[in-house]
Amino acid sequence: MYPPGGRRGTPRTRVADERRSARRHAGGTGARDNRTMVPAPPQPLSDAELQELQQLLDALPPPLEPLDVSMLDGYLVGVLLQPRPVPAAQWLRYVADSDGRAAPADAALARVHALALRRHAELAQAIERRDWFDPWVYELDADASPSETVLPWVAGFALALTHFDALMAGDEAALLEPLAVLYQHLDPEDLDDADALLAEIDTLEPPRDLAEAVEGLVNSTLRLADVSRPRRAPPPARAGRPRAGTRRARGRRLARR
Repeated sequence: MYPPGGRRGTPRTRVADERRSARRHAGGTGARDNRTMVPAPPQPLSDAELQELQQLLDALPPPLEPLDVSMLDGYLVGVLLQPRPVPAAQWLRYVADSDGRAAPADAALARVHALALRRHAELAQAIERRDWFDPWVYELDADASPSETVLPWVAGFALALTHFDALMAGDEAALLEPLAVLYQHLDPEDLDDADALLAEIDTLEPPRDLAEAVEGLVNSTLRLADVSRPRRAPPPARAGRPRAGTRRARGRRLARR
């Protein structure tokens, strides 16, 4: 796998095992109960599939300017944070070219789209559950700062908001800080007409290391989701004892560090 710019990088160690949701399921016997079946999570891309995706994107001919896998990941998050779902036909066109130009007929777009859709589904479930996810961020050379390393991911996120901007119509005060945490990694000259955002960025301390920068990506994503995709409040609990043959459903609490 090659990171943005063609420099060889080392994929971040996945931390899903450390931050995976703690789920409890009701036990016991009985013909029926009121537990909700939790769908199986989407199948994450393997390292081989991730490398294949990057190679397919690299093979797209000029003048196309395809996203690399790190930009694609941030782009998908930006798409998923829109208040209403963006149809796949609309967002897929910007994967092969950031301007949405059509790829030649012989390009291997079917496979690119299939892999991108799988990652889209994986991220959608994590965001819906407000669960941790591992951004596709790559460690560059030893001299690269945390901001330089996460920059492609943030650039992909910003690209999504360029093409799909409904998120920005949300509560400005609630959007400001999580957007500042993300956009602090961009060149300030790229933030036009964003005085409030730039002022908020000036109040932030830069991340001390890559782990802190990556945590900022995930936490900001979930905070933005609270604005654009608020979760429904659970129904009030009913008083009284459950009827015979039923059990009270046990709630799930997401464990996040």
